[in-house]
Amino acid sequence: MTPAVTAAVLIAAVTHAGWNAIAHRITDKLVGFALISGGGLLIGLALLPFVPVPAAPAWPYLLGSAALHIAYYALLMRSFELGDFGQAYPIARGSAPLVVTVLAALFAHEVPDGWAAAGIVLSCAGLTGVALWGLRGRAPDWAAIGAALATGLSIAVYTVVDGLGVRASGSSLGYVAWLMTVQGTVIPAYALWRWRGSAAARLRPHAVLGLVGAAMSVTAYGLVLWAQTRAALAPIAALRESSILVGAAIGAVFFKERFGAPRIAAAALMVAGIGLMLRAG
Repeated sequence: MTPAVTAAVLIAAVTHAGWNAIAHRITDKLVGFALISGGGLLIGLALLPFVPVPAAPAWPYLLGSAALHIAYYALLMRSFELGDFGQAYPIARGSAPLVVTVLAALFAHEVPDGWAAAGIVLSCAGLTGVALWGLRGRAPDWAAIGAALATGLSIAVYTVVDGLGVRASGSSLGYVAWLMTVQGTVIPAYALWRWRGSAAARLRPHAVLGLVGAAMSVTAYGLVLWAQTRAALAPIAALRESSILVGAAIGAVFFKERFGAPRIAAAALMVAGIGLMLRAG
């Protein structure tokens, strides 16, 4: 993995944690996700005149990814409703790399070597520890954990689908623009139908914050898709999970959620895993 690819994925990790924190901060989750998804739609529409249309072989992946992203948003909303940000976000992000490794080996013929495999396992173990330890001294909320694990599964599947699709598209920017346009219609349309005459009143107080989240979301995923045209899927999927450190910091500082010594130890384990993956890449 080159320094440019590593930098892009790390920037994506920071911006991803940021937009998730914005979505969590907005109390009405449907408002938050309607703004973020709708903002992505506007950004995609603005880019369409200036980017190539993805090549024909990419479209089955793009349409499948759009459906998977809508499921991901729904599951992420549920995770944020049930659990702490410092719990839901790490589990959702941390469960994805192992699944991506398996799917990438099966469908993209990217079988990790010993160092990469060890790094992915260590990274995921550390992320699991960050998620499950130090949660204000209470037992885990298994409903919240289940929703977050389902979110992680959706992340893993769309990561592999998009990794294959963007490589077939001929243009990572064109793929991003069309993906945001296609997937960005569903949640805002559902929200407008559900709220009917009260949509403007619900959206207006959070519009600026939600649109900032949308810009961060598009930036984060655009960088990841570009990186997937330059390096193997599994190490990228694992490296981008360093966003959990940013998410944990946001949870502790802004949402007053505990981090604590056990989570610090788990984070160190994750960093060691990332180091092994970079050595392999």
